[in-house]
Amino acid sequence: MEKMGDLSAMIFNIQKLSTEDGPGIRTTVFFKGCPLKCRWCHNPEGIDPRPQLIWIGVKCIGCQTCIQTCEHNVLTFSKAGLQIDRARCRRCGACAEACPSTALELIGKKYTIENLFVEIEKDRPFYEQSQGGVTCSGGEATMQIEPLTEFLKLCKQNNIQTALDTCGYVKRENLERVLPYVDLVLYDLKILDSEKHKEYTGVSNERILENAKYIAQQEIPMWIRTPIIPGHTDSEENITQIARFIKDHLLPAVKRYDLCAFVNLCKAKYERLGIDWAFKNTPLVTREKMEYLAKVARQNGVPNVVWSGPTS
Repeated sequence: MEKMGDLSAMIFNIQKLSTEDGPGIRTTVFFKGCPLKCRWCHNPEGIDPRPQLIWIGVKCIGCQTCIQTCEHNVLTFSKAGLQIDRARCRRCGACAEACPSTALELIGKKYTIENLFVEIEKDRPFYEQSQGGVTCSGGEATMQIEPLTEFLKLCKQNNIQTALDTCGYVKRENLERVLPYVDLVLYDLKILDSEKHKEYTGVSNERILENAKYIAQQEIPMWIRTPIIPGHTDSEENITQIARFIKDHLLPAVKRYDLCAFVNLCKAKYERLGIDWAFKNTPLVTREKMEYLAKVARQNGVPNVVWSGPTS
């Protein structure tokens, strides 16, 4: 096992003053890498475990310094803007460092565990005043199990409340390692139908459902989350099935059930990564639909149902 001083985590964002990822005011740390490939993912930069180069067109001044800097000739410029040959890109970040307008950015930065803790501890006064803390999210944070475990352990040793935001597609031994240092689990249950789950996310949900039961059996508080995605997860049948699963297997560990409305603000992220997003023209869910699905969940035995997000 690596010593903590040698451990580092690949992080793609540290979000300060978060109020959506657990109780109180929190700092959410986004770990890179995810075993799922959800069609609607709103953090596409979190799927690949490696750093990724993005180009922000509105910042570009067309100086082509990046092209002159790149030793591997993976950048070209056209009327459509900067083109990146991602298959050949070494992800070294030299072009981003040379860009005078910060139009190029390498997403994904290594932090030692100590440096990551120093960063989140800056917000300790907010945690203490609001009963908040730190949430480890992603991607899927458990894909970096060594640094994740040591980071959470360090937080607990310093009396900082911790939450793990997970898709649930985790090896049981990794769950067993990390849960002793977790005060709250934010757990995704997207679709109960296993075949649809595999079609929409790339994996079946058997492991996810079994892990949800296991966490509940450990009596660790849980918030269950379902993204409400038009045409995919937003049916009455799906919400009914998830609510009944919660009622039959996860209570009383589940303290609330969150229905999270589809968000289309991530469209720019896909464009910057050079990915054609299937949901780029999908409209927001209506307020009436969100309220109805929350009612369905309550009628099927889940007492504390909350919905959030933009609506049309």
